[in-house]
Amino acid sequence: MVKIKSFDVGSGDTFYIRHGSDNFTVIDCNLIDSRRKEIVNEIISESNDKGIRRFISTHPDEDHFHGIEYLHKKQEIINFYCVKNSAVKDEETDSFKKYCELRDSEKAFYLYKGCSRKWLNKNDDERGAAGINILWPVTDNDEFQVALDECNDGGSPNNISPIISYDLNDGVKVLWFGDLEYYFMERIKDDYSMPEADIVFAPHHGRLSGAVPEKWLEQIDPQIIILGTAPSAELKYFGNYNTITQNSAKDITLICDGNQVHIYSSDINYGLRKYLTDKNKSDINDGYYIGTLITRRRK
Repeated sequence: MVKIKSFDVGSGDTFYIRHGSDNFTVIDCNLIDSRRKEIVNEIISESNDKGIRRFISTHPDEDHFHGIEYLHKKQEIINFYCVKNSAVKDEETDSFKKYCELRDSEKAFYLYKGCSRKWLNKNDDERGAAGINILWPVTDNDEFQVALDECNDGGSPNNISPIISYDLNDGVKVLWFGDLEYYFMERIKDDYSMPEADIVFAPHHGRLSGAVPEKWLEQIDPQIIILGTAPSAELKYFGNYNTITQNSAKDITLICDGNQVHIYSSDINYGLRKYLTDKNKSDINDGYYIGTLITRRRK
């Protein structure tokens, strides 16, 4: 079984994937003071028996790497993944300094569309792959180059975010978009198509500013879109799609078992979702059962 968890950490992102293979992946972190110790202890506990641990940073913004120096102190980050950049900040926090240290070190592996690496998406006789593939960026794309220049000049790094795909054989397919912005995706939508997926973590925490273009949504045809924590007035609710809002659900845990994804919310009041199948699963330490998604069988 595979466990995917999204923590409620305010206006920021913290995810992990406990893979069925000998892999463990953290995607971004916003280790707010009130939850820092709790979250890091859980990451350590869930990953201690895994031979490969990696940290994927979608982009150099404080709400996506805040507290990374604390995580590194408690459990050394030995595999660091990011889009190659030379971002600078007027104010260099301890977290940004640690990000730069990892980004510019021999521990770094730079992400781009179609990149491959042993155990990220390549098996060998030692262990299976994590099932993670990178769908974007295309580094010689003109729009990406403009976004990268802006980031490297001290501007917004949002649009250097990669699009990350996790694909469980004969099971769930999940997409992350970092903080890609709507206007940027609109400019590249006709040049790059998206694969079908079951679950999407909405860009930019589900804000209107990160709305996925309709053309891509039609291609992805998601069964669920998960909106991050952001002010309700700023959220894009994707009215034609089933959604889970982290504002209400708090921590969200996906237990992936074959073509079934059992979903849990840490808020006892969130309740069963009508669009999910009720498999009468018991509550777990991570939360309260809200239903099961039966994923589509894809060719």
